Amino acid sequence: MESFQGKLAVVTGGGTGMGRELVIQLASEGCHVAACDIILDNLEETARRAEKEAPAGTRISIHRADVADESDMQQFAKEVLAEHQTDHVNLVFNNAGVGGGGSFIQADRAEWDRTFGICWGGVYNGCRAFVPLLVASDDGHLVNTSSVNGFWAMLAPGMPHTAYSAAKFAVKGFTEALLEDFRLNAPHVHASVVMPGHIGTEIVNNSRLVHGGDAEPTADEMADLRAGMKQRGVPVESMDDEALVAMMKMFGDMFRDSAPVSAAEAATVILDGVRENRWRILVGDDAHKLDEAVRANPEHAYDGGVSLGTLGLAPE
Repeated sequence: MESFQGKLAVVTGGGTGMGRELVIQLASEGCHVAACDIILDNLEETARRAEKEAPAGTRISIHRADVADESDMQQFAKEVLAEHQTDHVNLVFNNAGVGGGGSFIQADRAEWDRTFGICWGGVYNGCRAFVPLLVASDDGHLVNTSSVNGFWAMLAPGMPHTAYSAAKFAVKGFTEALLEDFRLNAPHVHASVVMPGHIGTEIVNNSRLVHGGDAEPTADEMADLRAGMKQRGVPVESMDDEALVAMMKMFGDMFRDSAPVSAAEAATVILDGVRENRWRILVGDDAHKLDEAVRANPEHAYDGGVSLGTLGLAPE
């Protein structure tokens, strides 16, 4: 798909991060966009920014939908058809994601299931709702966001990331399987799997809100947080709950602000990959380095043969 002008794109998780930047950049090229998120205030800000960049006549609609809820996604699809007065869409970006559920053994099951439900279920539900509308077009492209954790299943040695990694492996495998499915049954539809490394987004801060809401953490949640931070070598014994929560917010801000690739730069890489019809889109030097290292030495990917330090990717 060499041009997005006049096409209709659907973007999940459009309220912040890469989702917001995809909406803005698509709209700037005259692509009509329907974006969903669970926080409408964020979506409204996305729409305001996108409208400033969009040529006259570009339609941008926003929708509240929880990607982990299939009924929400089916309703989202109905709203898109109605608001854009169409019977098809051309682009679908299953972008929404959340962190959490690090340990299968120690993490709270509700957090684990919620993480998996968004990161994998969101892609599955998005495809169930919108792939038929891609098939109904004369030119369609599905873009599913996986992660470097879709081929390397940890944050770093000593930091398990089980729910997120399992979901991202599923997204990668599902998208690869769709390549042949589309080739046989809908050859005018293409698919891409996106595998970003460290991108400057609000995913760490937003994940805390998704799992805990605006409420103060419970005693059990604080105990789990304290245990997890202690396991990572953080000296939490002398810290009260308020200081610990503030530290988590600081980590989230650092993740966003210290990233080697901005959300806008990541969105540009993704859209360039779609234009070039690449089915595999790595985002960031860290993604490329990790991919090469795991492929070169898969048997030792988890015993120290591959690490952020040996790749020169460990934080300063």
